[in-house]
Amino acid sequence: MEGSKWIASVASIWIQCSCGASYAFAIYSSVLKSSQGYEQSTLDTVSVFKDIGANAGVLSGLLYSAVTARRRGQSWFSVGPWVAQAAGAIQCFAGYFLMWLSVVGIIYRPPVAAMCLFMLMAAHAQTFFNTTNVVTAVHNFPDYSGTAVGIMKGFLGLSGAVLVQVYQTFLYGNPSTFILMLALLPTFVSLLLMCIVRIYPATSTGDDKKHLNGFSAVALIVAAYLLILIILENVFTLPLWARALTFIVLLILLAWPLRIAINAQRDDLERLPQIPSDERSQLIDQSTSLESEKFSPPEDSIEYHEVSTDDDVSLVRKDMNLLQAIRTMNFWLLCVAMLCGMGSGLATINNISQIGESLNYTTVEINTLVSLWSIWNFLGRFGAGYISDIFLHTRGLGRPLFMVLTLATMTGGHVIIASGFSGNLYVGSILVGICYGSQWSLMPIITSDIYGVLHMGTIFNAIAIASPVGSCILSVFVIGDIYDEEASGEGNSCYGSHCFRLSFFILAAVSLFGSLVSLILFFRTRRFYMQILARRLQHLSRQ
Repeated sequence: MEGSKWIASVASIWIQCSCGASYAFAIYSSVLKSSQGYEQSTLDTVSVFKDIGANAGVLSGLLYSAVTARRRGQSWFSVGPWVAQAAGAIQCFAGYFLMWLSVVGIIYRPPVAAMCLFMLMAAHAQTFFNTTNVVTAVHNFPDYSGTAVGIMKGFLGLSGAVLVQVYQTFLYGNPSTFILMLALLPTFVSLLLMCIVRIYPATSTGDDKKHLNGFSAVALIVAAYLLILIILENVFTLPLWARALTFIVLLILLAWPLRIAINAQRDDLERLPQIPSDERSQLIDQSTSLESEKFSPPEDSIEYHEVSTDDDVSLVRKDMNLLQAIRTMNFWLLCVAMLCGMGSGLATINNISQIGESLNYTTVEINTLVSLWSIWNFLGRFGAGYISDIFLHTRGLGRPLFMVLTLATMTGGHVIIASGFSGNLYVGSILVGICYGSQWSLMPIITSDIYGVLHMGTIFNAIAIASPVGSCILSVFVIGDIYDEEASGEGNSCYGSHCFRLSFFILAAVSLFGSLVSLILFFRTRRFYMQILARRLQHLSRQ
């Protein structure tokens, strides 16, 4: 079958569904701890390197930009995104395979520093997969980048739950083999599909939104299905045949985007303008030229010019690289907002088990909360991109406004957790989980809006470093220190709503500060987003 941006999107979706191994750490953390003789603090140290590896993706952005940059006199993309996918596959296999060798005793217990390196390498692979799929989606769907990024980020958010279903169906009770599966499955899927994930020159049609909505519907159905499975598995003990049947249904749902892509490709071919191929190539080359021009603007102005063809009007900005971006105020506003939002959200999920224990939640309830986090994370990732597209195209509302709203809502979630009333953790985790996920969708799209798509992968991964930095500060110096001061029980344990009350009031204040910073960013970029709407309406009036 001839390739297209739709088939590339399906390949990206499948890779995203398999590469979220960092979200499944709880499955094998116990066997890692027991086999290596770690104390809890040592295991936490290893998990910190997991968070660093999964969020520090600047190298993946630099590699992606290098292999997809246009060169004069050559074909459109000289190498291709597959190079970044291959780099991720190599790291994924090496990191998890070495970890598995250590756990099963094939190699002698490595030093803690070596295990941290294995974990860093394994988790860092996720950034190569994610950067390639997200940035390629923005290239292929520039008019609906929010929806496209929401879909890719959403399926990544669901991948943890998908991998857990694989474990419970085939490997239940054998977490060491699960580590080997994490070395093989994402590597195999990415190597099999990486050459399909390609950037296609601008070929926007009127049906793009309709077919992207089809992908969105599948994502929502998969999320709802996984939600039902999680609840059933925490209430009932499903026999092997039932787990196998539910897994087959899950595979069918994950295969459904291929049908949507085939229909979309057929519709695109029917609508393809009947113009000479050489003229079409000239127009495509003109309308999609993204060659970087080095410049140093005196302020955070977002420069653009209008490029017109018979069928499309688009805005092409001067793309900034990372060094140019970090000299702008908008970059640091995004960093601070992400440190507050992502940092406080990650600190919440990292401590949710201890919070549940202090409030006398049962083990089943805590496990359910941890499992459901991936669903709320998905809803935030998917919904923020989709909704921001709607309001941008209809009202010209800048995407930073949705960062303001989600961070303000996250503030309420932290206050609810701090309150300690019955069932507070369910309500609070829903609000924090959805708002945390939304930041992972909004931040990359805003980055591409402001700085262009050419170096988007490098810039948004640099901003994403704020997530583990914020989590480390808030987890260690806020939640950890305050918990230790409140603890008075046996084994340095604390029970009662007072254990985390002050911590989460501080997290609420941090989120509120992030909301105010995002509000400043919204006002700084409001005119630019209104110009996008004006030119879109101008284009529609010409049709």
